[in-house]
Amino acid sequence: MTFEHISSTANDTVKLLKSLERKKARTDSGLFLAEGARLAEEALNHGWLPAYALAGEAALERAQTSDLLARMKKAGARVLTASEKVLATVSRKDNPQTVIAAFKQRVSKLSDFPSDGTRRWVALYEVRDPGNLGTIVRTADAAGVDGVILIGQTCDPFSMEAVRATMGSLFAMPIAEAEFVDFNGWRKSVGARMTAASMRGAHVHDKADYGHRSIVLMGNEQSGLPVDIENECEELVRIPMMGKADSLNLASAASVMIYEVWRGQSYAGARK
Repeated sequence: MTFEHISSTANDTVKLLKSLERKKARTDSGLFLAEGARLAEEALNHGWLPAYALAGEAALERAQTSDLLARMKKAGARVLTASEKVLATVSRKDNPQTVIAAFKQRVSKLSDFPSDGTRRWVALYEVRDPGNLGTIVRTADAAGVDGVILIGQTCDPFSMEAVRATMGSLFAMPIAEAEFVDFNGWRKSVGARMTAASMRGAHVHDKADYGHRSIVLMGNEQSGLPVDIENECEELVRIPMMGKADSLNLASAASVMIYEVWRGQSYAGARK
């Protein structure tokens, strides 16, 4: 299979794809970048719709990559080969991946989340670091969380940094965005018990009653959660410390909380 080739960084498609490093361009176009054949394949396998794919010509010599590009073209993507310089321009890396794809963004509504039976969600209040966000999405996926909810002015889950940090879990994990009032109304309507990690926590995290429908709420990296939002929680807990550090990185703290909730459910569903 042969594809149109691009060798100039002044090409309009290259300019479009390069612009996706900026949030405004992602918002205006509804697209985002996924770098690498593995991420592109993960996205396709989970039903995400591709718009563009750039591939180095050498990548076509590998049957697996050639098949992937054929799948992307069949799914509606405009597939092009590109020079190393073009790939580096789009990815902003000296040693770019051999496949860079643009996919259409997909965000869930809170009402899309199944709420029957036992459920576990993670809510993030105004998280600003895309690396933290991506790592938390990856952890949530690993622990079988039912969805991640982004509250308020949270960083963009479709930024290049966040997508990289998810290591493909972005495509498997439902993500919703909401203001706190709407989120809190929804979680009450589905009977979810909300627990937050806080310096004001009454006891350590492994003593909490997370309930069979639970939400772990984590706050902003610098300022944590506002008191009025903490007051909406059924329970505030603290993660014990021993050394000189007075806090954990947000992604690390979220991981501790996420796995504690799952531990309380005997790691139900874990792979053998």
